Amino acid sequence: MISIYQLKPAFQGLLRPLVRRLAVAGVTANAVTILAMIVSILIGGWLYIVRCDAPLWYLLVPIWMFLRMVLNAVDGMLAREFGQKTPLGAYLNELSDVISDAALYLPFAWIAPFSWQTVCLIIGLSVVSEMAGALGPMVGAPRQYDGPMGKSDRAFLFGALGLWAGLADGKLPDWVFWVMAVVVPLCIVLNIFNRICSGLAAISSGKGS
Repeated sequence: MISIYQLKPAFQGLLRPLVRRLAVAGVTANAVTILAMIVSILIGGWLYIVRCDAPLWYLLVPIWMFLRMVLNAVDGMLAREFGQKTPLGAYLNELSDVISDAALYLPFAWIAPFSWQTVCLIIGLSVVSEMAGALGPMVGAPRQYDGPMGKSDRAFLFGALGLWAGLADGKLPDWVFWVMAVVVPLCIVLNIFNRICSGLAAISSGKGS
């Protein structure tokens, strides 16, 4: 399935000189991972506090979603290309992603026409989606990143919504509710199905990890 994740190799190529300098400076993959999580929690917490009373703050979301994507690529490259892979890093990478996503998605419950049920449904399905991908190595398959609505796609979606909410005084058209309550959850369910099927197919074809 088509996903923004497929652009990752080209994106990493652009970042490689920066990553090389960071490695020489002694920056570690785990430090980058933790930094991205802490900033995500701080931004999500601040947006939760200001609610929709100061919608311009939601413009932070698209800016941070892009920077977080950069940091996620950087920590992965530091781990793989500079010998920084560790068991702790694997835990941090998976756990920090779902924690950061939840922190950044939750404040959208204050934005009309969203609801708590819709946002919590997306958060819950996103956690299951990442779990379905992360469980691959447990059954002898590679980590799965299939779309649609993988981490990068969701980052783009919520970044766009943050931009829209910030510029539209915190009010979005009513039809956005149905997209987020029906279309997006269905896409994430398909994502979960695809990741499970891809993992099983990798095992059957002997391409497991």
